[in-house]
Amino acid sequence: MSPTTYIAAAYLIIGVALFVGLLLPRLTENRAVSAPIVLLSIGLLAGLLPMPTGFSLDPLQHPALAEQLTTVTIIVALTGVGIALDRPLHRTRAAWRRWNSTWRLILVAMPLAILATALLGWWLAGLVPAAALVLAGSLAPTDPVLASDVQVGGPTVDMDGDSKDHNDELDELDELDEDDEVRFALTSEAGLNDGAAFPFVVLGLSMVAAGTLTAADIASWIAWDLVGRTAIGVAVGWAVGTVLGRLAFRAPRGLRFADLGDPLLVVVAPLIAYGLGELLHGWAFLSVFVCALQMRAGNPTHAYHDHMHGVIERLEHLLTLLVLLLLGAALTDGMLRDLTWGGVLVAVLLIFVVRPLTASLALWNRTTVDVAGDGRLGPRERFATAFLGVRGIGTLYYLAYASSHSNLPHEAELWSIGGFTVALSVLVHGVVATPMVRWLDRRRDELAAH
Repeated sequence: MSPTTYIAAAYLIIGVALFVGLLLPRLTENRAVSAPIVLLSIGLLAGLLPMPTGFSLDPLQHPALAEQLTTVTIIVALTGVGIALDRPLHRTRAAWRRWNSTWRLILVAMPLAILATALLGWWLAGLVPAAALVLAGSLAPTDPVLASDVQVGGPTVDMDGDSKDHNDELDELDELDEDDEVRFALTSEAGLNDGAAFPFVVLGLSMVAAGTLTAADIASWIAWDLVGRTAIGVAVGWAVGTVLGRLAFRAPRGLRFADLGDPLLVVVAPLIAYGLGELLHGWAFLSVFVCALQMRAGNPTHAYHDHMHGVIERLEHLLTLLVLLLLGAALTDGMLRDLTWGGVLVAVLLIFVVRPLTASLALWNRTTVDVAGDGRLGPRERFATAFLGVRGIGTLYYLAYASSHSNLPHEAELWSIGGFTVALSVLVHGVVATPMVRWLDRRRDELAAH
């Protein structure tokens, strides 16, 4: 076939696959199958088709392109998450306490999971310690976008859409809350850990470059990569989100975005936050998520948030399905050629043992069953939160970033293990998420009735 024929066929396959992906949520609602599973499956079949000579869909051959595609997808997803969360995060002790489950998952479960995964990669997959740490950091981010039933719904808004004064906004912030602790914990965790995992990937890359790390290297990593760049990322997101929130809801009437009704501010804001965060050497994914939270706080129940969330949700859905389609094609086009039984064990243990165990330990004393969004988890909710740690686009981004910025040892093995883990997670969590969440919903309704 001629190159033109291959290109036309590629457009046709992508168009048909994305159409199927857009249609599937309506057909698979409340069923133990998800659009990501189907798109990944279509991609697997597409990867078996004959390719032009010298052409490969393996992201190992195109790490820079893979990095940029996954970057845009994550930026869009983080913005959608930040706007959708009804539970505010502002400067009061009570507000921070209501995010207790999130802090436990980020500060306790994630580091423990990284340590355990790195050891498994070293022992079972035969990776050198530096490569094992890069793999563990890359597998740390969770991605509930790929199992939509574990996401929070859209923002709760007042459809009258009136702007309010500052005191009214503070009252609304205190009154807003999520009524499902499992969905909140998983969604907010995913919003933060795309940025929170970055220091650990960087530590692994530093080990690759230096061979060994001294005590001074570790101290520098803690001071700059773990603390300094995190603080910069959060500060940039807060500043950009505050300014844009004011422009959206408090600017003079002719300039107020909320009154103009143009929701494309939701596309502009994350690009500004990410770009500025990168330029100032902060963790820019944190900047994007915090920016979205601050924009929501500008007038938390204004109908403009619903309009913005509708735009970003559609864009997020489309980009995620495209990445999954390409991942599926890459898996059958050579991405798994370096997968060993040790790598398979790493993936299986991460999903079925490491994540559930570390998250359960982090959430251990949350003993009261959550009925009214009080930030507490019962045994069933703890189990669901611990098990539904979906791996997805963040893993692919970090592998692409590491490949683009370092001469990685075991690079092909890392991509094989990472791709297999994401595919296994999409399958397992896509099947389990819907019945598990419906079971929890029924249990919550029964408790509320009593």
